[in-house]
Amino acid sequence: MFPRSSGILLHLSSLPGPYGIGSMGQEARHFIRFLQRAGQSWWQVLPMTAVGGSDCPYLPISSQAGNPLFLDLDALAAMKLLSWEDLEYARFSGSPDRVDFPFLHVVRSELLHKAWQRADRSLLAQVQNFASAHDWLEDYALFAALRDHFGLPLQEWPDQKLIRREKAALERYSQLLSDEIAYHKFVQYLFFSQWSQLRDYARERGVSLIGDIPIYVSPDSVDVWVYPQLFRLSAGRKPRYVGGLPGDQYSDQGQRWANPLYNWPEHEKTGFAWWCRRVQGAMELYDVVRLDHFRALADYWEIPAQAESPLMGKWKKGPGMKLIQALQKNVPQGRYLVEDLGDLSPAALRFIQQAGLPGMAVLADAFWDTEGGSDFLPHRADPSKVIYTSTHDTPTFCQWYYDMADSRQRHYAADYLRISPQDAVGWAAIAGAWHSPCQLAMAPLQDALCLGGDSRMNFPGTVGPANWSWRVRGEALNSEVAGLLRHLTGLYGRLPR
Repeated sequence: MFPRSSGILLHLSSLPGPYGIGSMGQEARHFIRFLQRAGQSWWQVLPMTAVGGSDCPYLPISSQAGNPLFLDLDALAAMKLLSWEDLEYARFSGSPDRVDFPFLHVVRSELLHKAWQRADRSLLAQVQNFASAHDWLEDYALFAALRDHFGLPLQEWPDQKLIRREKAALERYSQLLSDEIAYHKFVQYLFFSQWSQLRDYARERGVSLIGDIPIYVSPDSVDVWVYPQLFRLSAGRKPRYVGGLPGDQYSDQGQRWANPLYNWPEHEKTGFAWWCRRVQGAMELYDVVRLDHFRALADYWEIPAQAESPLMGKWKKGPGMKLIQALQKNVPQGRYLVEDLGDLSPAALRFIQQAGLPGMAVLADAFWDTEGGSDFLPHRADPSKVIYTSTHDTPTFCQWYYDMADSRQRHYAADYLRISPQDAVGWAAIAGAWHSPCQLAMAPLQDALCLGGDSRMNFPGTVGPANWSWRVRGEALNSEVAGLLRHLTGLYGRLPR
């Protein structure tokens, strides 16, 4: 599926810039040029969909809408939608190493409302054309306006008739919030326009984009509101069961997620239409889509919503190949890689093999077993898999090596990767992954910069300011790093042809 090539994983939020978060602006274009100089063919991002109060990209409030925080403010100023005074107001004076989401939510909403109020007729006509071509936008814009209006998640809205989507209630609030509805349509138009321009810029420079589809959506989402029959809900759109995982090597207490679980028989009745629309939308944004938590399509961990512990869940059967076949039929242009990690059951292994889609091998998890039995070791890795030095959900390779591995594991990794005391561990990991037989090799930027645990993107099963907030400094994306990455990429035969 992939030519022999390599790339870097970096979420858009982690890019540098003056406004508190990475954007689809000049910093993203600079990163694409950095990848081009470094001989990289791929840029992988985390989910770009709009999110709720947790700011977790895997808790989207819409399976389709884009995250407004990623908008390029300088581009809006160039369109005369913002003034240079507005940009000064948007500047973030705190740490350049972390996203400050509370600051962004206040400042961005105010500035984007100003931009909408300054839009001329010609621009608003383009917004209307965009809305007409994207049938999900009407429901999303109303939902987003209602979330702003009430300041509450869906399940706590004060009008039960509205939660149930009774016609009279929908008509009443559509009239009451008509301005806010128009505003949210405008913001989505800007998001998709800017992303389209950025994708074209990447293509012109030989860089392809890998996106990410979360397995679930937030309980406070337009999808739960509009399609309750597709989820396992109780009264008031409240989840009866939520997703998660039993204990693993990182957490013996397991993980409990907030996401409601799917009513798979209802999805099957529709020919998995919701999923096909979702994936079709993603394929319009990316060249390849990563399907998150793929094993849940074979069997998934079902936790009662009122359970005190994730360990109180049980395994349930998913849709399996029925969903894959629906995607193959209805989204024939789809290109995928799948997150097939974790403790997999025989049923999950059979499903993954039958699906025949490229999975993942993670070098940071290859050395727990010091007897050499891991299939994530480069010499044992399946060539069809995508090998990663680490991922957004694991420790960085340096964090694993220095802070988490015991002495035997560290010695084994050092012996295998030929790490001497003076070597940069992150680069040794990249060399190990890049020389593997896997057609595609990927590394989070943190590993290329040899960063430790303070740069980790996510600590699964936890909530806190350290999650999803890491940012890289602009000076790190320099010619020395690009040159070394290009050297290793050429050495192991992964340069673009």
